[in-house]
Amino acid sequence: MKIVIAGASGFLGSHLSETLRGRGHHVTPLVRREAGPGESRWDPYTGQVDGAVIEDADVVVNLAGTPTAGNPHSSKWARGMRESRVSTTAVLADAVAGATSKPAFIAGGGIGYYGDHGDEVVDETSDSRGDEFMTALSRDWQSAADPAVAAGARVCVLRTAPIVHRTSPPLAQLLPLFKLGLGARLGDGRQYFPMVSLRDWLDGVAFLVEHDTASGPFNLCCPHTPTNGEFTDALAQAVGRRARLAAPRFVLERAAGRLANELLGSVRSEPAALVAAGFTFQDEDVRDVLAAALTR
Repeated sequence: MKIVIAGASGFLGSHLSETLRGRGHHVTPLVRREAGPGESRWDPYTGQVDGAVIEDADVVVNLAGTPTAGNPHSSKWARGMRESRVSTTAVLADAVAGATSKPAFIAGGGIGYYGDHGDEVVDETSDSRGDEFMTALSRDWQSAADPAVAAGARVCVLRTAPIVHRTSPPLAQLLPLFKLGLGARLGDGRQYFPMVSLRDWLDGVAFLVEHDTASGPFNLCCPHTPTNGEFTDALAQAVGRRARLAAPRFVLERAAGRLANELLGSVRSEPAALVAAGFTFQDEDVRDVLAAALTR
């Protein structure tokens, strides 16, 4: 298959490109600099994208976006988070909608779409609640793909949970603290804390790329979502330490700013749509996910 990827140089994009090439697909990265061999230049902020590249594609994947890790107190960070996701999705959705061939569109998104659901199990049919930063952003992010849906293209929205891998946030930031015995649960730790291993995310997205009957939103998260307390205990045990500390709300509000309520909110998500489509997860719970994440 011919696959066009926006955000191909990022952590997820580079791994996905390698995975898809390894499965025999041809990958064309969209880049904002001068294009090299096998690349195509675009500018999502001016709406510039090569229509011939989109027309020739079987699948277009959007993973573009500024890094989530940053200063959540900063208005510039917040604006960049939103614009880099919503604008890129809108430009590619319009390009897909305008193509005669109607390639499939795999659109990035976030598990934060759901908002705080407490102990309620959340699947792809669940509603989006509240107006916290990532929830509101994720709604707009998903809506930006609507032109491709309206045009009849096959569209999959990736409602991605935090990806747990030793080289990437949040685990890369947490590991040094936990190894020093400074691991801490967030608040009372009873909130559900969705996550997914890198290998299951990659295999899940490749599955959606290759299965031409798959469409709609898909939760990319491990099947058994842990609480924050369970995650904290499992990570501490994995590095041979104990985690007896807790970060109360006032500390999180100072450290995490506009994201504090979401760190304390609860999303007990399950990947119902992926499982129903026939996908099998390798890492089903927090201990599996951490074992995969910490394996070199």
